Amino acid sequence: IVKKGVVDKSFLTQFANITGGESSTYGDFSAQMSANNVGTSRLSALVDMMGNADYLSALTELNNYGERLARQTLQAIPDGDYHFVDVLDDDGKGTIDVKISVNVSVQGDRVSCDFSGSDKQVKGNINCPVAVVAAAVYYIFRCLMPDYTPACAGTFRPIDIHAPEGSLLNAVRPAAVAAGNVETSTRIVDVVLGALAQAIPDAIPAASHGSMNNVAMGLMVSEGEGWDYYETIGGGMGGNSGGPGLSAVHTHMTNTLNTPIESLEMHYPLRILRYAIRQGSGGIGQHPGGDGVIRTFEFLAPAQVTLLTERRSQAPWGLQGGGKGAMGRNLLNDKKIAGKVAFRTNYGDKLQIETAGGGGWGKR
Repeated sequence: IVKKGVVDKSFLTQFANITGGESSTYGDFSAQMSANNVGTSRLSALVDMMGNADYLSALTELNNYGERLARQTLQAIPDGDYHFVDVLDDDGKGTIDVKISVNVSVQGDRVSCDFSGSDKQVKGNINCPVAVVAAAVYYIFRCLMPDYTPACAGTFRPIDIHAPEGSLLNAVRPAAVAAGNVETSTRIVDVVLGALAQAIPDAIPAASHGSMNNVAMGLMVSEGEGWDYYETIGGGMGGNSGGPGLSAVHTHMTNTLNTPIESLEMHYPLRILRYAIRQGSGGIGQHPGGDGVIRTFEFLAPAQVTLLTERRSQAPWGLQGGGKGAMGRNLLNDKKIAGKVAFRTNYGDKLQIETAGGGGWGKR
């Protein structure tokens, strides 16, 4: 888009036409270009202030410091091989119970996560590039490290990851990967946590609601005219040794926030009829899982809707004797619909999303 400091306007216009939103596309890319320009100017100022040699030396020391903290954390995990398997509900294209398997091997101050037992890539879009797998694995171990551990490459040097090429977790073209980042990534977290619970049970929570509960909708009325809206919905957090899980929150691999109802209803032909905690959906236990969410949309205009959701047929598991969280449900005009589905709505139709609860921790 930018070549030698000059914006390629013809390419940007072509891209905007493909995505169907010229003004929003220009705005989004202008914001990203501005952010990059600010970042490079501030980094350049830092290098100028420190000098090249001191800057590179400090960068090396920061990465080495992160590595030392990581190795100290891994050293505290008992040596051994820890295996865990969980499954995704389906791929939306007819394949159900899609397996994710990991063997977590801890040896001294190093750890390896081997996903060789996972299923091969599938027709639906739940496949992952291996970078998504790395992000999920790194996230888990970073959570076990001290808060002050720097987020740098050195921190992750002692962590090895293996996912066979052509598998669900290291897909090759032309595999579809859109939901890999939003749904499969969260299940990878569940699987690695399940393995680590065998080694450090008091440090690991039960499974959380396990989905970003993606809801996308909109309608192209005419060329350049229409509307589109996308949100993710929280659920229940798993209980842990320190207390119950939180209710109605985003967990693990998602960092999106709640859209205020007032803003949504002001800008889109939608009305929110209900937005509530799904009472009793968390798993029972000494420390119960958090409850999920109920969110009901009423359509004030026709729309095309796509749902990408999980934990509709596989419940979030509990730990140390805790109960499972309730599975999620999707309802259109009070009739149950699939977890991954696209459909049209008319004026007055109602879509209700009920998200899963978190698993419980410990026997009640």
